[in-house]
Amino acid sequence: MSKPSRVITIAGSAAGGSAGIQADLKTFQELDVYGMSVVTAIVARHPETNKNVHSQSLEAIEAQFTTAMKQVGVDAIKTGMLFSKDVIDNVAGLIAGAKIKTLVIDPVMVGKLDSKLLEDDAIDSLKTRLLPHATVITPNMPEASYLLDGRDINDVADLKQAAIDLHELGPRFVLVKGGRLNGPAVDVLYDGETLTTFEAPRIDTVNTSGAGCTYSAAIIAYIANGYSVLEAVRSAKSFVTTAIEYGFSYTELVGPTYHAAPRKHGEAHEIKVN
Repeated sequence: MSKPSRVITIAGSAAGGSAGIQADLKTFQELDVYGMSVVTAIVARHPETNKNVHSQSLEAIEAQFTTAMKQVGVDAIKTGMLFSKDVIDNVAGLIAGAKIKTLVIDPVMVGKLDSKLLEDDAIDSLKTRLLPHATVITPNMPEASYLLDGRDINDVADLKQAAIDLHELGPRFVLVKGGRLNGPAVDVLYDGETLTTFEAPRIDTVNTSGAGCTYSAAIIAYIANGYSVLEAVRSAKSFVTTAIEYGFSYTELVGPTYHAAPRKHGEAHEIKVN
């Protein structure tokens, strides 16, 4: 029996189950990779103090990573919410020691409702310690703007220029996601030579919590399963578009994407690649 590829997500825990490591692990299971997690912070708002991000200690992060490595080992790593400079520096050291070939970095800075998920002094560490080692980075429009010192990003031409400029930070591929544009959902991938656009229909729904986490988790799952980066992005965009289409909510709050939708409904959205 062949064993599934091993993927670790290093990210925040979303108590509501829609984003962070919960979204990653659901995606990994659907795409048949063996998922493990290193929780960097617990994201859950306290009803009295209003504190929303509860950071884990560096000791706890190291313990989780080394336990996963010892018990299972790893083929690929994805990072999500890292929150602080100390955590980024610590995680960068752990990843360097793992000597893996595939690293997908989702530079989580801004939540779905524009909540801040990365401290200001952490951005330089992200740029210098992690991004140069990435196979793919997957910023959304606000995150790309942050990484480019506040530049306005308003249309597909801006996405393309942002991808070109972010590539200078050292990752092999840059995927800038245009989810906040009007019109079709267009993302831009740049490999240092070629710009490729991926277009899907925009789904009219507010239930998109965890879509970015799901997208990047699907990308690394497909790469771990032997896909090229371009084909992994195309397949991941199809996966997340279907998951968004069947999103739902149990309350009046924004709900999750539905990770089981591609399997349950047997649908794969056609993605236009140019």
